This record gives sequence, C-alpha cells and structure tokens, in this order.
Amino acid sequence: MRAQPRGVASREEKLDALQQKLAQSVGNLVTGDDWKRAMEFAARFRTRSFNNTLLIYVQHADAYQEGRVPEPAPSYVAGFKQWLSLGRQVMKGQSGYAILAPVTARFASSTPTSAESWRRLGQGEKAKPGEVVRTRLVGLKPAHVWDLSQTDGDPVPEPPRPVLLQGQAPAGLWDGLADQITSHGFDLRLVSHAEAIGGANGLTDYTTRDVSVRMDMDDAAQVKTLAHELGHVMLHGPDNADAAMHRGIAEVEAESVALMVGAGHGLATDDYTVPYVATWAGTVPGKSPVEVVQSTAERVRSAAVAILGQLETRKVGNGDPPGLDREAPSSRHIVAPARASAPPRPSEVLSR
Repeated sequence: MRAQPRGVASREEKLDALQQKLAQSVGNLVTGDDWKRAMEFAARFRTRSFNNTLLIYVQHADAYQEGRVPEPAPSYVAGFKQWLSLGRQVMKGQSGYAILAPVTARFASSTPTSAESWRRLGQGEKAKPGEVVRTRLVGLKPAHVWDLSQTDGDPVPEPPRPVLLQGQAPAGLWDGLADQITSHGFDLRLVSHAEAIGGANGLTDYTTRDVSVRMDMDDAAQVKTLAHELGHVMLHGPDNADAAMHRGIAEVEAESVALMVGAGHGLATDDYTVPYVATWAGTVPGKSPVEVVQSTAERVRSAAVAILGQLETRKVGNGDPPGLDREAPSSRHIVAPARASAPPRPSEVLSR
C-alpha cells in the first residue's frame, strides 16, 4: 500500500470532512431565527388523522385541476377561525376541504378501574370531589379546512427551501449513475414533470423496481436527483436490514449521498441539500437534526465511496499526485464495458 503524501487528504477523508461540514451547516440553519419562527408557526397546526389526510389530498388535487390552487400538493391546512387567529383569512370563492372532526366529551368516575362507573359530564358540569376526569372520543362531525394557498393576510414564516440546481451536469455522470441503478435491477423512467410522480423531483418504487426522475429541471438538478435515488436503491430497499427506518433518516441518507457524489465531481449541491436535510432530520423523534446527520455518517460515506468507485467519470482529486497510477498496467481494463442496460438519455422531455 502506497503512503499518502504528507498534507494530501484521501477521498475518504474528504468525504468525512464534507459530512462534518453538512452537520455544521444544518446546525447553523436550524438554530437561526427564521427557522425557529417557521417551526413555531407549523407547531400550531393540529395533526390530521390518516383518513383526513387522504380526504385533504384528494380534494386539493381536484382544486389544483380546477385551477383554484397553484400547487398540486397541500401545505398547511387549518380551519376558518384558526386562519383568523394567525392573521390570515380565506379568500373569496375558495371552497374548504371537508373532513371528519372528532367529537369529545368529559367523563368522571370515583372508581376509575371500573368501566361501569364512568359518567358523562354535561357542558360546564364539574366533577365531584375525588372523581377522576378523562376526555374520550364519542363521535365525528363534518368540518372544513383550507390550504394556505387559499388564504391571504400576514406573511407565513417559512424555513429556507431547497433551491434546484441550475446549469450543466459533469460529463458522463448521468450515464454512470444510470448504469449503477440498472445494475441493481431497477428500470429508469423519465417523466415530463413533477406532477407525474406526486410532486417530487424523483421517486424510487421498490415494488415495481422503478426509479423515476422529472425532466423539467436543469441537467445539474436531474443528475443530483438521480444520485439521491441511487442512494435510496442502495440503502433503503425492503431487503435492507434497516428498511423499517424512519422516513426522515432515509431522506437524510439519500440526499447526503447525492451531496458527496456531486462534490466528488465539483458539483456543489449545498443550496438544495442543506435545507432539505435539515427539514427531514427535524422529523426524527428523539434526535436533533445534527444528531441525525452525524448518526448516518458511516452508511452515507460507505455508499458514496462505492458509487464513486464505480464511476468512470472525471472526478476531483482523490489525494493522489497528478499522474500517479495505483494499478499495475497488466491489470487495468483499457476498454470500458459497453453500457447496454442503461436507457439512453434523450435530449428532450419524455413521459412514459
């Protein structure tokens, strides 16, 4: 094994340093005032049940098709009075989304271990001395909520959002990543716009073994998305031991892999990656965003090293002096194998 020249970092060391930089950048973002205000605002919205979430999503999709809302997916939703309390009001002509609101009642008992002892308290009725009071769900009633885009008024504090990359991608990087995706047994689908895959930039479907990427982005954004989806393919399939991990951790890992693959080719993804990672890392219970990033470091670095090692693209320095060849001439593969498995990348947008 050849010794590294003094003062020259190996590729692995550079990836470790990049992981530390990501953790620091996420930490700086989530401790800022803008982030805090946005999180305090979001915390005022009640959690919706799964059924109500589906109801909201379907009705919002209809509103989008009718041109009543600008985005295909809902953001913040709240009742009429809730919006008023936040300094916003529903715009004229905007119909609310019907949901099922819980109806609760208070019950009291002096012997709470006995199911028959509980009695329902009337409105304003107080419990007797020594009685235990509990609130229970007794039914459902129709109610309506409105999406943020259906209201106007005071500005909504928003955390920094990911900014899509612009410009050209490093030469050959798309093809190299596509080859690796197909080598894992996944088909690559190119879709015309985000709405075709639920508003996302990319999507990995482990059931159909498809990876989809929207094509209405600049080359750099498409390649970064492809690296993100390759991270999912390698780390998060149902056969993976950690397949049941929290969604937030999976997204942090996939985007961190994309950051490292991009950095290995001089493609900076910070403007997209840092707010994206911070948002998803903040959804993991029991851990701070920085702790989530740090806890994923080894898996991310290992995946990134594996991806970079298989790419025949021109990369930034890996720590070797210019011109140094670590392989004996007799063992090198002079001619690269044909890439028959990866679909060709068209010059125009395709939807299939």
